[in-house]
Amino acid sequence: MPGSTLKAVAVVTVVLAGLLASAYALGRSLVAEPHPSTAGATTSAYGPRYADQPPSGDPGTPSPDPAPDAADGTGPYGAHVSTGSARVALTFDDGPDPRWTPQVLALLDQYGVKATFCVVGENAESYPDLVRSIAAEGHTLCNHSWKHDVNLGRRTPETIRTDLVRTNDAILAAVPNAHVAYYRQPGGVWTPQVMSACAQLGLTPLHWSVDPSDWKTPGATAIEATVRTQTGPGSIVLMHDAGGDRSGTVTALQRLLPELLARFELEPLPTGAA
Repeated sequence: MPGSTLKAVAVVTVVLAGLLASAYALGRSLVAEPHPSTAGATTSAYGPRYADQPPSGDPGTPSPDPAPDAADGTGPYGAHVSTGSARVALTFDDGPDPRWTPQVLALLDQYGVKATFCVVGENAESYPDLVRSIAAEGHTLCNHSWKHDVNLGRRTPETIRTDLVRTNDAILAAVPNAHVAYYRQPGGVWTPQVMSACAQLGLTPLHWSVDPSDWKTPGATAIEATVRTQTGPGSIVLMHDAGGDRSGTVTALQRLLPELLARFELEPLPTGAA
């Protein structure tokens, strides 16, 4: 092939490569970027959005410590991890939720069990009828912050106090005669600032001693096994009635209630606590 022909072919090849690269870049510019990941927060399909999961390794975030610090039943920063007696307390976080909360309430009613519901303020505001049902059936209501902000303990003291008061107000709007005596920190991430706000508002900090991590949806069998083997006299058991698919929790609860009743006296945490 003559040299002039080779040069012509080379020029055409370079031009075509340039045109293809330009077309690819133009095409990429017309494709919308994906929405940033929302990992670390879950949303109930039936209620408002709120963070549901504990913090994931942020070195600046205090870590929850579910183990008691002393034999008197106190845990991180003095939060309660025991009922203070041989009785066992079942607690349910993150609701109310119009799908899962009624199922939990129905099971508790079936077995004559009273429990404690740690409600998220924005959910209480959205579903006041469910808050009224919880109270009317003899269960204890607990403040679980306005929108389950796992970093709430790092906010300013005024922000923390405002959050807790707003949640109390939402509960009281649904049940005006309710006595909200307890507060549970999202993710169990207690801080001195949160404890100070609790003291100002007369709220007892409520932690737990048995955690089946049902918020991770490990399945009914795993939830059931953890609660069965770890629950003892005075235990405070943590479960969830909102924040995601709670079918595993409901199934596990159905299996657990007869056994727990045979082994322990189950109680709602007393609202006279301080």
